[in-house]
Amino acid sequence: MPRHAKPLTEVQIRHAKPDSSPLWDGGGLHLLNRNGHFHWRLKYVRPDGRENRLALGAYPTIGLKDARALREAARRKLAAGIDPAEDRKAQRADAKRIIHDTFEHFAREWLATKSPGWAEETRRKAELCVDSYLVPTLGKLSVRNLTSADVLKVLRGMAAHSPSLTPKVAQAAQAIVRVAITEGAREDGRLLDLNLRDNLPALEKGHYPAATLPAELGKVLRLIATYPSEVTRAALFACAYTGQRPGVVVAMRWEELSNDGCEWIIPAAKMKMGNQHIVPITRQVRALLDNMHAFTGGKDYVFPPLARQKTPHLHRDALSKALREAGLRGKQTPHGLRASLRTLARERLGVLPDVLEAQLAHAKKGEVAGAYDRTRFDDERRNVMQQWADYLDDLRDETIVARARRPRERA
Repeated sequence: MPRHAKPLTEVQIRHAKPDSSPLWDGGGLHLLNRNGHFHWRLKYVRPDGRENRLALGAYPTIGLKDARALREAARRKLAAGIDPAEDRKAQRADAKRIIHDTFEHFAREWLATKSPGWAEETRRKAELCVDSYLVPTLGKLSVRNLTSADVLKVLRGMAAHSPSLTPKVAQAAQAIVRVAITEGAREDGRLLDLNLRDNLPALEKGHYPAATLPAELGKVLRLIATYPSEVTRAALFACAYTGQRPGVVVAMRWEELSNDGCEWIIPAAKMKMGNQHIVPITRQVRALLDNMHAFTGGKDYVFPPLARQKTPHLHRDALSKALREAGLRGKQTPHGLRASLRTLARERLGVLPDVLEAQLAHAKKGEVAGAYDRTRFDDERRNVMQQWADYLDDLRDETIVARARRPRERA
């Protein structure tokens, strides 16, 4: 039974000596000294008859008035047959479960588990799906109760401005829910029903906008040449000269260049197919690199970030923005420069398809081809890419607008 005591006062507490502990307020409420600091405790009898003490907080963070209010709240629970200590444990467990069961928790877990096996560009897109579209709206929702309608609302909201990314966001959401099911945070079989065909406007199918005629590509190159940012301009020309994916180009590091400066050795982790890729360095690309050396001193990334960019290197979106500002919206994208290479080098220069596919680092078609045919055409690509770079310079300078096909193309 709580001992009867004369109620405490704030003055009495402030002037209490450490050796005066405990100080009783009545009803089981008292102050204990722990290492020179007073802490509130409540002595009470559990519903099963056992004695217990409940911590109520430190003084003066919890003042006398607040401590008494906590005592009365505990008394009400005891009157209802509830042990306040056990009730507190249950509330903390619920709070922890709510945090653990959020969609964001499993989204982060999915990224952490899968990203080590992804190429850098794949990881970037997955993080974009999660951080820019899914978590801002769905992050705090319980994955246990998440519905298809919750996710479809996000997908419908982005379909108008990011239609090509919408399916990837849907795939990411489904993968995150699978993780939750595997860990027991969601019932087995409760996958999302994200039928985009029936629930979203029909997407206009197509490829990355790209110039595939000599005159068109010449105009694109001349517009790039007038872009005011030297770093962005150089990165765009590097995309055009090498035919590599924009995300890989902007993340080029000086250490990836061979000692003689003739090759760019892209690590497997950066490549979409997960294989190391060797890109020949032409005279034109070498000149671009020489200019970039003045910006970075030959350390870390070749293309440094622009002002206000958070990435350690030029952001790939800066390339898209530059082409839009140049009046090429819907006509040319940085990624589309790969299509320009694939089309014009074949049609105008007669480059063999296998050589072009090797330069673009496309996957071999078919399981057998992918497993056994790993021909890189290094020597052929070295000659072809120099020929391509010279051809681009001629187009940009309007020296030519077309070139006859080489005889071997007709073979």
